[in-house]
Amino acid sequence: MTPLPSLNGLRAFEAAARHMSFSKAAEELHVTQTAISHQIRKLEEQLGIRLFVRQVRAVSLTREGQDYLPAVAAAFEDLRRATARLARPRERRILTVSALPSLAAKWLVPRLGAFQAAHPGIEVRITTSMHLVEFRREQVDMAIRHGHGQWPGLRADWLMSEDIFPVCSPALLEGPNALRRPEDLARYTLLGTAHNQDEWPLWLTAAGLPVSLIRRSLTFDLSLMAYQAAMDGVGVALGRTPLVEADLAAGRLVIPFGLPQPATAGYYVVSPQASADLPDIALFRGWLLAQATDRAAEHALPGRLAPSGGAVHAAGP
Repeated sequence: MTPLPSLNGLRAFEAAARHMSFSKAAEELHVTQTAISHQIRKLEEQLGIRLFVRQVRAVSLTREGQDYLPAVAAAFEDLRRATARLARPRERRILTVSALPSLAAKWLVPRLGAFQAAHPGIEVRITTSMHLVEFRREQVDMAIRHGHGQWPGLRADWLMSEDIFPVCSPALLEGPNALRRPEDLARYTLLGTAHNQDEWPLWLTAAGLPVSLIRRSLTFDLSLMAYQAAMDGVGVALGRTPLVEADLAAGRLVIPFGLPQPATAGYYVVSPQASADLPDIALFRGWLLAQATDRAAEHALPGRLAPSGGAVHAAGP
């Protein structure tokens, strides 16, 4: 095994590189500037590589120093986080989970009460975002992602699939202009999301229907906003199974006709390989997987029908 260099030298290097100043690094570490310079020079001797270019009143990183810094900075950040976790009261642990906004609001949050009741010593903090979370930088322990389960350096456990199908207010099924057949969609506003503007054309094509049925459309930032508009009778949205099942069960939304299409991607529970087996992360992952299994049994849709033989690919924020 390659021997580790001096910890003091690494601390001095990381601080000096972050500030681009030996004097500011000395202030942060409560030592003299001479001590910082000596520690870095000793580190360079141990590595056999120059890390800084020293000038009269400034320093800059060499190419080797630039390559070395991210790993060293990440290692110290991991130590800071581990120490912070250790310093927390042992009776209350914090688990930060990232999820897409609509999935968090419609599927995850309504279930969290059961987890908290069973594990009062763990405080679950939910953070939402549309981007792929950066675990170390954003201090997130685990995430629920939508995709195909291939993220280098991460453990990804299959959580659940989804079908995609039209949903609307029960009011749209009443009266002389009621929505009864897929062809009737031409009379209604089709509700969608800005990040996935091709979802209606994809669904229509997969269902063997002409894209010309789209006459009027209304776009939102989040799926949950489109579903709320559908509940209010504004138009017809494309529902995804885990996001609309509660509203369907409560009668706030209905499925006007069949033609559910299977999505080509699904939801995964994701965490860094290095921390995937930590007790709290493993516990919450197991709970999530059990919740998904129970959901599949309780909210099975009627049989799928895909006349075109295709499948709809859609992300689920």
